[in-house]
Amino acid sequence: MIATPPPTPVSYLESRQASNGGFAEPGGSTSPQLTAWAVLGLRAAGASPRPATLSYLQSHESDLADATDVELAAMAESALGAHPNRLLARIAQLEHRSGAIGPNVNSTIWGIMALRQAGRHAPRTAVRYILRHQARSGGWSWYAGVQPDSNDTAAAVEALRATGVRGRPIRRALAYLRRLRNRDGGFELTPGRGSDAQSTGWAIQAFRAAGKSPPQGSLAYLKRLRRPDGSFRYSRRYVTTPVWVTAQVLPALARKPFPLR
Repeated sequence: MIATPPPTPVSYLESRQASNGGFAEPGGSTSPQLTAWAVLGLRAAGASPRPATLSYLQSHESDLADATDVELAAMAESALGAHPNRLLARIAQLEHRSGAIGPNVNSTIWGIMALRQAGRHAPRTAVRYILRHQARSGGWSWYAGVQPDSNDTAAAVEALRATGVRGRPIRRALAYLRRLRNRDGGFELTPGRGSDAQSTGWAIQAFRAAGKSPPQGSLAYLKRLRRPDGSFRYSRRYVTTPVWVTAQVLPALARKPFPLR
């Protein structure tokens, strides 16, 4: 009798793909946003979802209203080897004279990453916009003028490194992230919230994007959150949105920052 291999994070995500090609949380419905996250997680791990996934994403492009949803879907389609020309055209329409892509700092970060994932050059004005909005602490926030957080800071590092930015902005950002690392090896979103899997995954990706080894204990923290079915807990206390959490942990475990190469 052949033994059944134990569940893995990849097999867990694959089990959450519906017949229409989309991905869904347990008890939930498929969505293009969650499907895009699952695609990025699987591709980072060297796995490929079923061919219906690309068709699902393309058929739901018109459902995407927010700039970041458009950018996320464009990244996923590019990661699947497609050319998301309609989505890239929408991203181009979101560019402002200020350098922002879309309404805020986060959408500009994701705009840069979507363009780089597709092999396009990012506007230098967008790069300068991100650099101008680095906080005194070294971090970045979702919107200009609000508290920085680990996730947006890590994403900014990845976007900037994808455009060739080095030096002081990156060093300051990594120093900010280190201040959000806890004794358990994990990283927290903002001071005092406690470690969680997604913030830790983002931080690991940022260090890898900068060519640095992740701080000691961070990968071990993630591995302690793995559940018997292959998914990941959000934190030691909570289990929530396991498909989304697992999809965001996989690139960190594979030591692959965005954009994926």
